[in-house]
Amino acid sequence: MGTFALVILGFAILLVFMSVKSVPQGMEYTVERFGRYTNTLTPGLNIIMPIIDRIGNKLNMMEQVRDVPSQEIITKDNAMVTVDGVVFFQVMDAAKASYEVNQLEIAVLNLVMTNIRTVMGSMDLDELLSKRDEINARLLNVVDDATSPWGLKVTRIEIKDIAPPRDLVDAMARQMKAEREKRASILEAEGLRQAEILRAEGEKQGAILDAEGRKEAAYRDAEARERLAEAEATATKVVSEAIANGSVQAINYFVAQKYVESLKEIATADNSKLVLMPLEAGSVIGALGGISELAKEAMTKKG
Repeated sequence: MGTFALVILGFAILLVFMSVKSVPQGMEYTVERFGRYTNTLTPGLNIIMPIIDRIGNKLNMMEQVRDVPSQEIITKDNAMVTVDGVVFFQVMDAAKASYEVNQLEIAVLNLVMTNIRTVMGSMDLDELLSKRDEINARLLNVVDDATSPWGLKVTRIEIKDIAPPRDLVDAMARQMKAEREKRASILEAEGLRQAEILRAEGEKQGAILDAEGRKEAAYRDAEARERLAEAEATATKVVSEAIANGSVQAINYFVAQKYVESLKEIATADNSKLVLMPLEAGSVIGALGGISELAKEAMTKKG
């Protein structure tokens, strides 16, 4: 009896251990009863019926990332390129992921690779290299719709690398170099054109300013000559009136003026190196005195 009781106790303890299941965070377990799915165990402590229930599949419910193997693709313009990528997905329904598809990860990768060939094969090489965002969006829409019955949510698909053949890369490099040289030539020609325009504008402005300067100088010269003529006319009038009144100083003024002008011409002549001539200082001084007396008489008359 003691041995039988121990066996019963041990069997009861075994049943308790078999009925209690602890599910870690981020995981879900499917439960099968006699091979048929019944429910899903969520993270935490769960109770199942021992012996008749068992754990079917243990699924990771966190977002997962898988590398898409590289493959060769023929583009619309018959260029051969090697492409690889990465796919992000998350299991949303553990039951569907377990029983709607076999080998879930392999199915997702094969579906992504097939759609990469379909989408990228319908585009030109230039579009492949310049429209990665569009390619990623098209792949995501197609694959997400296809995997929805499997209880999956495909969150992102990214094309990592697009590798054209070496000869095609060299041809593209030459084309790019030619385009850069063309743009450089255009910019250089445009720069020369702008420089010529600016230089012509500068010369035009310089000519305008020079003409305006000459005009202003001519105006100033004419004004100065007019003032000088007015002064000479006034002086001549005063001297004429003085001579008419019998003033000796006026006569001396004219004689001194002509005397000084003659000496100036002799001194500034090109063929004159040294001039020696007798000068009567008293006559010149007397003439200057006459000028002073003449000026005083003019001021007295004005007063």
